[in-house]
Amino acid sequence: MQDTALYNKKVFTTHLLPLLLIGVLGFLAYSNTFQVPFQWDGEIFIKENPIIKDLGYFLDASEAKGSEFYGALKSRYIGFLSFALNYKIGALNVTGYHLVNIAIHILNAFLVYAFIILTFRTPFLKKTALAEQAGYVALFSALIFTVHPIQTEAVTYIFQRLAALVSLFYLLSIVSYVRARLSEGPAAVGLYAVSLISAVLAMKTKENAFTLPVVITLYEFLFFNGPAGRRLIRLAPLLLTMCIIPLSLAAINRPAGELIGGIAPATRGFSGLSREVYLLTQFRVIVTYLRLLVLPVNQNLDYDYPVFRSFAEPEVFLSFFFLLAIAGISLYFLYRSFSANRGYRVIAFGIFWFFITISVESSIVPIHMVLDEYRMYLPSAGLLFALISFCFLVLQSLGTRKTGMLLPLILFSIALIFTFATYKRNMVWQTKISLWEDVVRKSPALVYARNNLGVAYLEADRLDDAVVQFNAAVALKPDHETAYNNLGMIYSRQGLLDKAEYAFRKAVSIKPDYAKAYNNLGVIYVRQGRFDDALNVFETAVSFKTVVVDAYNNLGILYMQKGLFREAEKALQDAMQISPDYAKAHYNMGLLYEQQGRINEALGEFKAALRLDPTYAKARAKLEEYAK
Repeated sequence: MQDTALYNKKVFTTHLLPLLLIGVLGFLAYSNTFQVPFQWDGEIFIKENPIIKDLGYFLDASEAKGSEFYGALKSRYIGFLSFALNYKIGALNVTGYHLVNIAIHILNAFLVYAFIILTFRTPFLKKTALAEQAGYVALFSALIFTVHPIQTEAVTYIFQRLAALVSLFYLLSIVSYVRARLSEGPAAVGLYAVSLISAVLAMKTKENAFTLPVVITLYEFLFFNGPAGRRLIRLAPLLLTMCIIPLSLAAINRPAGELIGGIAPATRGFSGLSREVYLLTQFRVIVTYLRLLVLPVNQNLDYDYPVFRSFAEPEVFLSFFFLLAIAGISLYFLYRSFSANRGYRVIAFGIFWFFITISVESSIVPIHMVLDEYRMYLPSAGLLFALISFCFLVLQSLGTRKTGMLLPLILFSIALIFTFATYKRNMVWQTKISLWEDVVRKSPALVYARNNLGVAYLEADRLDDAVVQFNAAVALKPDHETAYNNLGMIYSRQGLLDKAEYAFRKAVSIKPDYAKAYNNLGVIYVRQGRFDDALNVFETAVSFKTVVVDAYNNLGILYMQKGLFREAEKALQDAMQISPDYAKAHYNMGLLYEQQGRINEALGEFKAALRLDPTYAKARAKLEEYAK
């Protein structure tokens, strides 16, 4: 017992400093992100998502049927549950979301460190020369993983927590599996159970978890030994978890690319590519990912990436042969690991890890965006393991002690440079304007970037700048319904009602089920005194699957004005159910109750409106009126 305590103390002191260094540099790299607002998909999937505002949906997901968010809830249950818990604790205060994202990221780095340490304790590697450098390999692989600028999209971009969270369960499953294989008795059983549970959680977080059992199986046969039958029996439950994702996608009955991409079609463009064209383009995309890992410059949230339609195009076949060469190198190192140096197997495994983990999003399933930096989050862990191991193997081959500390110093310097680069990259994320100006500067012909920059200007009341961007979007894509809707909002704010009406009508003519544009058109009709027309378009707006809470509220107001109190109450109740923190609906419900002489109920609604929005002057005035 005493020996065990001494061993645990030694392990703790040995790994405390590396883990502390990883945590401190990781925190510093992201210390300027706590006030970064919800960006892009976060606006729709978090701020405007009624599902995360009611934990009841997570007790019975069927309650969300008919919602545009139902597919995401079913396939990414754990990921959206994490957002719901954030909302329950701090509503839409972004600081809490960023704290969770950074914590997940640093935990992932700790798991990368633990995974590498454990790998060098496996039967195949524990007596190798490279195992003597296990501490350095684990430290610098995990450290560079933590502070590399390519990770910013998965950490700073709140909605892309899904990429980091699935990696957390992915890594935890592998680490637990390896630890179980290195243990005996009840401890091994418990650790194996943790691995299996983590695999299931990963499958319900994001679709690239599908590759997890493949990676664990590969690891088992590369680094452990024993009868093949017994090993396959041990792996069978983990391999069965691969059924979870296909069954989830089949039950939702929506295109796999739409769900895997996990994005809002209103703010991004669907690639619209065939499987063949998407695959050909991905050869070049993967090379770009590798370049970003080595040289992270000119990063971009939204790349205006060229599409390649023929293997004969130089960019395609050169990229293909480059990737084929890398795969060949991995096979060469695997072959050499049997006779020359067992440490070579680590390099082979790291390269295999990269290609396997990136395969779901960069192969034959067309996703909305052909390139997204967050897709490198999990693949980078294995590739960094391979690269750092290769560096130390080269150092060992030199056979001189004079260079013994040179490599660690070089790697630590790289980590410091990356820490600064990540901090600087995070400055771009500080506001919507700074983010989308960066995108437009790098991708000026990207229509959705123009539109999103226009929205950022509109929200900042820079109307003239917004008009320039929306007109640029329409010039690039004449049937861009969102840009027309946004132009209508500007004209409405400027009091140019006829222009606003034209823009909104143009938007719904392009997209007949565009609920937001119908709602905005209804507001224009109200301002023009065309109340019957307004009622018709508000009713049209709420008839679509897309949830627009303002349309229910506006419909309730018109019903109330017409004396249709029952219909008004139903519309306002629907608004409050969709968005429980929607103060306007409570205020209008108070007015409705007041008109019906239900004063106590009216006061309750006015109080609710003021509680939800302490700056709500009309609700405060009503309460003061009754207090006299």
